[in-house]
Amino acid sequence: MGYLISETTREEREKIVAESIGNINGSCDGCMAGLADMYQEYIDGKKEIREINMEFRARYESGIEGPTREGCGYEIR
Repeated sequence: MGYLISETTREEREKIVAESIGNINGSCDGCMAGLADMYQEYIDGKKEIREINMEFRARYESGIEGPTREGCGYEIR
């Protein structure tokens, strides 16, 4: 089984993301739900996983418009 959009159905992509992330409700600070949202464009067939991960890394390394941790939640600065 492949991971590319052209090789999968929406249902398969949902399963890939769910299995990769694990228990979304397992964290009290809500960060796992945000992680699941990050991959919605992959599930919708708009962007490949590779593209999403590259964009995330670029924002993380540069610090551009990323969420900052404040207590038990996140705040956009």
